[in-house]
Amino acid sequence: MFFAISGFVFHFFMLVSSSSASLAVDEPYADHVCARIASSISSSSGVYFPGDALYDKGVFHWANFTTQAAKCVVEPGIPGDVGIILGIVGKTRTRFAVKGGGHAVNPGFSSSTGVQISMSRFSDVVYNPRHQTAEIGAGLIWDDVYAVLEPYGVNVVGGRTSGVGVAGFTLGGGYSWKTNQYGLTIDTVTAFELVKPDGNVVRVTKASDPGLFFGLKGGFNNFGIVTKFTLRTFPQTQVWGGSIATDSQHIAEVMAATAAFSSKVTDPKAAMINQYVYVHPAGQNSLSLFYDGPTPPPGIFDDFLAIPSVAKDVSTRSFLSLIQGFNTQGMPPNIRVTGTATSVLALTPSFLAAVLNQTNYWGAKLAPKSGIIAAVGIQSFLPSIYSHNSDHTAYPPMRSKGFLPLDIAFEWTNEGFDGDFHDAARAMGKALLDAAKCEGQDVEGALMYPNYAIFGTPLEDIYGRHLGKLRNLKAKVDPGNVMGLTGGWRF
Repeated sequence: MFFAISGFVFHFFMLVSSSSASLAVDEPYADHVCARIASSISSSSGVYFPGDALYDKGVFHWANFTTQAAKCVVEPGIPGDVGIILGIVGKTRTRFAVKGGGHAVNPGFSSSTGVQISMSRFSDVVYNPRHQTAEIGAGLIWDDVYAVLEPYGVNVVGGRTSGVGVAGFTLGGGYSWKTNQYGLTIDTVTAFELVKPDGNVVRVTKASDPGLFFGLKGGFNNFGIVTKFTLRTFPQTQVWGGSIATDSQHIAEVMAATAAFSSKVTDPKAAMINQYVYVHPAGQNSLSLFYDGPTPPPGIFDDFLAIPSVAKDVSTRSFLSLIQGFNTQGMPPNIRVTGTATSVLALTPSFLAAVLNQTNYWGAKLAPKSGIIAAVGIQSFLPSIYSHNSDHTAYPPMRSKGFLPLDIAFEWTNEGFDGDFHDAARAMGKALLDAAKCEGQDVEGALMYPNYAIFGTPLEDIYGRHLGKLRNLKAKVDPGNVMGLTGGWRF
């Protein structure tokens, strides 16, 4: 996603799942499929066609270039209608896509030229104080969830910026401002309401179906369509944090502060993201700071706060206010985006120097071809982030090492150079992983975070040793390969 603070650009990519698929009918036939869906679903749901404002809303994506002209938009309002829709597209072999928040930047990952399913009507948030859980609809963005829970003084482990969708973020893992304390978002899910490919609606828990529970925690929509998540809740006070933008003169100071924070700060309530952004011909840093309390202890963020800034918005505020301060805006139609990921174990001074070198190299190399922004989101977490859950989850396949995900991003304007930027993202990811290896980091098993990984990434590089188990589970749950008619990371 994208938000600007005083002219400095932030990028964080939370990818949701869906893309093109084989063995599907020609798109013109989808007109008939849309009509069949419209006549089969209940009044709780709706079908919209080009020219209708709700059609435009349904196909819209944050990254405009990923929006596709679907034959129709279907807004199911109850799980039973989701089952009917899956039955129709499955029998007719019609391509479809599922959109939660619509933040996919991989082309076709939540859009289709066939049937676009929009989950926007699944928009309830129900807090259960007795069980300390919240039931959250799959069509929501995290802002909505935080707003409902705030009066109760509780919160969930969710997205870090405004506008991020609940569904894809959660089904892909979910790194949060609260991950140091409680793990990934999937580590806090206690139940999924799932519409299986055969149309049956089931509540999946560890007790009811441990295999499917495992697969849904990082396995996206390979096993059907999730309509509701049940997440654990945690007490929430006011928080401290916000954004700081610095110019090219102070890059060395920001990187030194980043290395020191990553190696020395052990308070699990503290977190930061340093995004190094190259805009030809120079670089800047955009810092996002967070402390899960009204005031951080002295010393934790002092190095960052002492650096001269060109823009600063840091204060004590509500959690929702903090998230909305990281303001997401829709991408202009002429901007194209790609991103990928790599993972390392330490943010050492030498590794951060490699981040600078790689970002500057590719930025300067590609700038003559198109207007460009190159960026790397550098995220610091404690080594214990994967220890909050003893369960096996589809992602991450390895929990013995606390990998730090890097978010590599490019923006450009000329569609003719798409391949150059996709290749650059992949090359940069490999180069940074190699840099970590060269300085002795034990990054064996450092797999890509699926919400950041670029399309075409081998599934082995995301799911590792779990891939075989996930493929077997997919064949069992979806023998007709209905979910193969949508896209994303297909097992």
